[in-house]
Amino acid sequence: MTEFLSSRRPPLASNDTLNATFLVGQLAPDGTAVLKAARPDPPHSSPVLSSQEAAKVSDSSGTGSRESLTSSSTSDEEDYDALTIDPDALIQRSRGSRLLDRSILPDVKRPKSSGSTDIAVEEDDEVGSPTTHENPSLTTRRKSIQIRLEKTGRKGRYVLTADDPEIRGILRYGIEQEAAAESPKKQRIRYRDLVFTRQFTTFDRQNPLSSESPFHGFFTLFWLGMALLLLRVGAQNWRIYGNAFGNNEIMQMMFGRDVLVLGMTDGVMCISTAFGWVLQKMILKGYLSWNRSGWIIQNIWQTFYLGAFIGWTFYRDWPWTHTIFIVLHTIVFLMKQHSYSFYNGYLSQVYRRKLLLERKLKQLDNMEPTHSSPSAPTSPRPSVSASALEMPDEGALQHRRRSVGSKSSTNLHAEQSEVANVASAIESSMPLDIAQVQAFERIIQSEIDGLAEELNGKCCSGSNAYPKNLTLFDFAEWTCLPTLVYELEYPRQDHINWWYVAEKAAATFGVIGVMMVISQGYIYPSVAETVRMKEAGMTLAERWNEFPWIVSDMLFPLLLEQLLSWYVIWECVLNVLAELTRFADRGFYGDWWNSVSWDQYARDWNRPVHNFLLRHVYHSSISAFHLSRSSATFVTFLLSACVHELVMFCLFRKVRGYLFAMQLLQLPLVSLSRTKLLKGKNVLGNVVFWIGLFVGPSFLTSLYLII
Repeated sequence: MTEFLSSRRPPLASNDTLNATFLVGQLAPDGTAVLKAARPDPPHSSPVLSSQEAAKVSDSSGTGSRESLTSSSTSDEEDYDALTIDPDALIQRSRGSRLLDRSILPDVKRPKSSGSTDIAVEEDDEVGSPTTHENPSLTTRRKSIQIRLEKTGRKGRYVLTADDPEIRGILRYGIEQEAAAESPKKQRIRYRDLVFTRQFTTFDRQNPLSSESPFHGFFTLFWLGMALLLLRVGAQNWRIYGNAFGNNEIMQMMFGRDVLVLGMTDGVMCISTAFGWVLQKMILKGYLSWNRSGWIIQNIWQTFYLGAFIGWTFYRDWPWTHTIFIVLHTIVFLMKQHSYSFYNGYLSQVYRRKLLLERKLKQLDNMEPTHSSPSAPTSPRPSVSASALEMPDEGALQHRRRSVGSKSSTNLHAEQSEVANVASAIESSMPLDIAQVQAFERIIQSEIDGLAEELNGKCCSGSNAYPKNLTLFDFAEWTCLPTLVYELEYPRQDHINWWYVAEKAAATFGVIGVMMVISQGYIYPSVAETVRMKEAGMTLAERWNEFPWIVSDMLFPLLLEQLLSWYVIWECVLNVLAELTRFADRGFYGDWWNSVSWDQYARDWNRPVHNFLLRHVYHSSISAFHLSRSSATFVTFLLSACVHELVMFCLFRKVRGYLFAMQLLQLPLVSLSRTKLLKGKNVLGNVVFWIGLFVGPSFLTSLYLII
């Protein structure tokens, strides 16, 4: 990769460098960075910055970030904002670290024009491995990482974009390390532990790594092959039917009837999701409690919602094109409602606990302390640790706050915690001296601060923290965002690129047209043949004899349909929604085509659904039902299998369980991939994966059609 980049860019000249040897700075979780040019320290002193000495990081474009101190070891700094940026700038001989706060970026090419800069950062062979300054040859090099710097209009603030899995892994690892450093004990998984960052999809032209991929030519070849396939099918139809579209049954099926009713149904389905917002407003006003009746009402509504719209498709007797659109859209809206309601329901309990403790704190302020501790209290004194009566430092308060039980508990009488003991002491009206009152105030205030942090979530300014987020505009915006996991705030872009929207919209309709041609030319004849066999009264044994030929006829067209369906949804449609909503985290998929196991494929091919299952099924089953990790994994796969079988039931109007069984079969296959037979054999694992993806859709579809 280094040689590839070097062949495309001229070498750096000595007179084109800044009057500084290093760029120092640190990345924020949203990809915002502050970089400053500085001269190196004297010889034999390490210029590497620690996380405490890293440069200050601030927010940009409405996104949050961390702040840290500027290094005191650097001197004679230049103003990096005064420089213009060359889009072809290249950083050479750099050295990476876990969080890039130890990065040394020498030999920066002097910019010539304003805009943004693409920087290739070379990392060490092992992340975080020790390096030797005196002998650079001892350090092995890894591939270059392409990053992009953009000005934000604020002094010292830049947006750094790096659509590279390694640099995202480094960033997430650093965030986890900082969180672990705050508390010596392992923290309980919280709702807001999912990290959203700025990134592009792999095939997006905005991704600077896309055009520089050594496999970019195969991407061009694929679409060239699709164009030639369309020409061949059109010529064949012209020869047989006298027009390029043939009989065009697929087009007639899609637009022949109920198009207006289909659109109205989708509109009603979208508007009715506001039930969750109304429910949360009622909970906020105190009419309902989430822990008592709120979550029950929400689950009943979700069941009714799913059944009503699926039942409507059966009642209208829609063709499979209308049915699959409504069913999939219903499931998407169902997941969005669930994430919105359960996250805000959790925050409503945190908010109630905060209000309860604030009342306790106000009650404590109104108490008149005694000048000395009472020698004989009139009532038994609750158990309060002796350490609470001492002046704790900030670290101790942080540790105490994280050692308390559930942040959503509002029943202090049943809770076993230091805060509950303090509340019990306040309610007993026992006399307290000044030291005790001050200690109790510190304990309650530290807990209130922790709850406020939880209510703030990922908001950088607190303007959208709970309950300020419960607005109709926020809910409508959430409904349009291309994610299934609700957060109070996401990384956003500064503006909308309307040319990009037009490009992706055109690609969406173009790919759908390609899919229609493939379905008409290669899939519809096989489906029509199976229907003819059933109408002719052929027995199951006779139809079973035709099963291998039906499978072979649909192998390639169904594989193409699967690839194109994935592309049109996860690359085109979701990117259009992301651009229209300025949603910056476009990690809608990973490199699933390189999967060596089915669990890797399940994680990478559909990131939005994977994140939803991870938070609301896997982690929720562990925290709510106290399941083990293996049991929670089984429950997650079981739910996914049920949903897939539900889709097949809506399409074929019968329950056979073939897809359900195949989905659950992934569990033993995952276990097999971790045995000595396949573990570490990436090529063999990828071959097995592609054979399953190649044969599976045709085999399953033929089963549902024949039997």
